Amino acid sequence: MEHITFNLAQMHLYGTAFYDFLGLRKRFFVDNLGWDIPHDDHVEMDQYDNPRAYYSLVLRDGKVIGGARAMATTAKWGTHSYMLRDALKGKLIDIPCSIISEDIQTNDMWECTRLVMSDDVDTHADRSACLGMIVQGLVDVAAENGASSLMSLSPLALMRALRQLGFDATRIGEPYLNEGDGRRYAVLSMPAKRTMPHMPRATHRTQPMPLHAPSVV
Repeated sequence: MEHITFNLAQMHLYGTAFYDFLGLRKRFFVDNLGWDIPHDDHVEMDQYDNPRAYYSLVLRDGKVIGGARAMATTAKWGTHSYMLRDALKGKLIDIPCSIISEDIQTNDMWECTRLVMSDDVDTHADRSACLGMIVQGLVDVAAENGASSLMSLSPLALMRALRQLGFDATRIGEPYLNEGDGRRYAVLSMPAKRTMPHMPRATHRTQPMPLHAPSVV
């Protein structure tokens, strides 16, 4: 496995990885969980996939097998900020506006969303390794941009998985039941610090070769 981090300005360095991540999201959130979110037959993409977002993806044999998205709580793009703040403002009908008790806007805190892993990651050891690489990538990106904490609206079971990997995840909001997929969610938070120092930082590949070779003179 290898992991990569990038934003939209850098995504061309990684071939189809970003588009493949959107496809993985569609298969999980739309096809499996039945979420009513923007998608077509191939990919899921929403208003938070914008130039303020960063991505942490894991690949195996060149195939995207997991990933997540992060952005600062100071982010704004058009009429949207970040997901939990938009929920607090009543802009997202599927997330209760009581999910967080305060309006957080500080570069110290970043929000993580759309965490997903492929069904092809089918052993406990591989899923733990994949999750660790995704989350460590999110931590590195956020910390490099001045953040000290991360938060996410996540299934309650994720807190235990993060703690088993050494991440100091805590619940900062009351749980709620998503009637659409039958899962319980809550806002989790953890420090943006390198918890897995043995894990190398994300791969940064060089600029790819041009698609068309220069003409021979």
